[in-house]
Amino acid sequence: MGMIDVGSKDITLRTAKATAFVKLDAKIIAKIRNNDMPKGNVLESARIAGILAAKKTPELIPLCHNIELNKVSVDFQLETEGIRIESIVKASAKTGVEMEAIVASFVAAITIYDMCKMFSKSIEITDVYLIEKLGGKSGVYKRKA
Repeated sequence: MGMIDVGSKDITLRTAKATAFVKLDAKIIAKIRNNDMPKGNVLESARIAGILAAKKTPELIPLCHNIELNKVSVDFQLETEGIRIESIVKASAKTGVEMEAIVASFVAAITIYDMCKMFSKSIEITDVYLIEKLGGKSGVYKRKA
């Protein structure tokens, strides 16, 4: 067991996109939309938490490489039954950024959970997965719909 040796790999542009979904009832979604939550702006707090989490991934996942990230974005789509989160991470590196994208989406989701839990104990976080990744030796991966 140990970290994978990436020393002989080439530096290439790596991109990964991941998602998560937070199931919420309509009343909570309305409060978020109207920025009427006691703890403050839910989406902006979740965005910052997701970005910070992507940067801290090697501290959370023991065998992940420490990668200097070029970009992290965390975006939200309010839907009828909850909030869809999409994270995109980019880096010029010797290894991929899939874990950083997944961690960003998941931590954004649990931040939403934390900020909304006072209104419901039945919030669910679902559909946490990699959507696509680009770059590196294995090339392109796109999840089938």
